[in-house]
Amino acid sequence: MSLSIYDTRQRRKVQFEPLQPGRVGMYTCGPTVYSDATIGNFRAYMFEDLLRRTLKFLGYQVTQVMNITDVDDKTIRESRRRKIPLKDYTTPIVEDFFKDLDLLNIERAEHYPAATEHIPEMIEMIELLIANGNAYKAGKSVYFRISSFPDYGRLSGMNLEKLAKGVRIDSDEYDRDDFRDFALWKGWTEDDGDVFWDSPFGRGRPGWHIECSAMSRRYLGDEFDIHTGGVDNIFPHHENEIAQSVAATGKSFSRHWMHCAHLMVEGEKMSKSLGNVYILKDLLDKGYSPRAMRYVLLSTHYRQILNFTHDALTAANRSLERLDTLYQTADMASGDGIVRASLKDELRTARDEFSAALEDDLGISEALAVLFKLVSAVHKADHEKPLNKAEGVAIKVMWADMDRVMGLLIPRVGEIPDNVIQLVQDRIKFRHDRKFADADRIRSELEETGYHLEDMSDGTVVIWPGGRKFIEFNADNS
Repeated sequence: MSLSIYDTRQRRKVQFEPLQPGRVGMYTCGPTVYSDATIGNFRAYMFEDLLRRTLKFLGYQVTQVMNITDVDDKTIRESRRRKIPLKDYTTPIVEDFFKDLDLLNIERAEHYPAATEHIPEMIEMIELLIANGNAYKAGKSVYFRISSFPDYGRLSGMNLEKLAKGVRIDSDEYDRDDFRDFALWKGWTEDDGDVFWDSPFGRGRPGWHIECSAMSRRYLGDEFDIHTGGVDNIFPHHENEIAQSVAATGKSFSRHWMHCAHLMVEGEKMSKSLGNVYILKDLLDKGYSPRAMRYVLLSTHYRQILNFTHDALTAANRSLERLDTLYQTADMASGDGIVRASLKDELRTARDEFSAALEDDLGISEALAVLFKLVSAVHKADHEKPLNKAEGVAIKVMWADMDRVMGLLIPRVGEIPDNVIQLVQDRIKFRHDRKFADADRIRSELEETGYHLEDMSDGTVVIWPGGRKFIEFNADNS
């Protein structure tokens, strides 16, 4: 396993070395659920999906955490405007978010902690910061004292000495615009209505930044391997995360930082005034397929600005049609025989070049070039001598292996049969009841018929040549 990544803090490519050999802890900034996620949001989630899949492809065991910010000024304001409880407002948006993840074939993270469910962890971290002298109470709120953290600004390159007093450095909304220090705990006001928690600092709610520090610590520990997000998160959000996490624990927090560039639409920045803030439903209504959307979101290197256009979606369909011809050709192979030496060499070379491209900071353009080169090689081999069954199987196995990273190479046809769903649900129950021999028996039966299982904390992902499906653990049936 040899992976180089561009580390934002070091401002250069570095060799990735995890804290624990063969294991990766990864934190990704998830959605603030005051409205449906846009394609701009999904640009970041797709980059993180590519990183996750590449790490697994290279043999790492990945534990990924993506937070759900379900309490902030906007969610509170919208829930109060609609006169419904905060939970009732955010829950449908969270559900839509997961549906969109599935539509784009973005792998599920191991943990999706919601901010409202982790208030005790946030209070504990704020207490540590106060005890360490890095935080103080002012009025009803608690603030982090930036001057107590000399390394502040290292990630973003922000020079605080030149930062004029009065410049807003916190994108979470609160009243202290003329203060460099940022809110850890925001005292209750009438605008918050019934959204508050009791704490040693008084009634209130957490600031935005403390959520990620507390939840990453809860699921990944004081130190982990990679923190990701969009470039817009670097300052102040990620800078603040570093300050409060390191100050609270004395540990390094995240060893590596990776950020993706912005997304533009038809060459312009997304904005409501231009009417180009698209959610997935908008594009589905226009007739574009999720597979084409995934291709467009995936095919530009994560550190380059992505120009999302309707022409690009149309071109993506043509590219996918070209890629699909490989699987179709292999699927039609017939007759006995062995895999010819020249085809073995092509497959081996393609696998090596594909892996090498990804190992170089997720070189997606080079990886796609390898795929199209392999398509040409397979058609040439079939033209010279029709493929036999053994060759067809070898090609499909290679294609499926590469699709572990790409998530779009195999056409998603049909749905998973009901009897397979039932077997998976039975296996989940067996695992819950610790009847592992019965669970292993079902796994073996399903894998013999082409269904691969990946167990998650809250269910199981079923992967087969026609697609993938997440089957949730249901405690009522356990």
